[in-house]
Amino acid sequence: MTTMGTRGRRLLKEVMRFCAVGGAATLVAFVIFNFLAHGLFVIDDPWLEDRPTTSYVIANTIGMWISYHGTKLWAFKNRQSAHPDGGVTAYVVINVITMALPIACLWFSRHVLGLSDPLSDNIAANVVGLNMGTAARFYLFRRLVFAVPSYQQTTLAGTVAEPLPELDEGVDAAAGRSAAN
Repeated sequence: MTTMGTRGRRLLKEVMRFCAVGGAATLVAFVIFNFLAHGLFVIDDPWLEDRPTTSYVIANTIGMWISYHGTKLWAFKNRQSAHPDGGVTAYVVINVITMALPIACLWFSRHVLGLSDPLSDNIAANVVGLNMGTAARFYLFRRLVFAVPSYQQTTLAGTVAEPLPELDEGVDAAAGRSAAN
């Protein structure tokens, strides 16, 4: 039986924190989208019923703001941005580009399949498209925005995150062997 190395544990923690932050931002965006496009059982005449794409963009712009702060402060707290603006520009560009995936799914559902009910909109945009976008964003954020590991102790909400161990490329310090083995 093999144990997960230091890098594997670090990657698993980043994935779990990224999913938690994304889940919170998605919940906010989901509620806003459904309110704007479908009334969310609150109003009978939704404000943007005939504009689901606009509803989706507005909702996810708010979700993106939440996601950026959670990702920077918690999900990738042990990584620094290599960008002078803290990665904001790269983060926004990646989000805007990957937002095309759920919007394309929503458009296809509405205009090709002719489905316009809340369940179809949410499956297209918030299940199929969102999962495609999430996988792309995790990879791109980790590689392009928060690419530089930080070896300094960080704190958030009274908790302390220990600094990352400085590892040579390809070496699992906990096991003292090459990560390729």
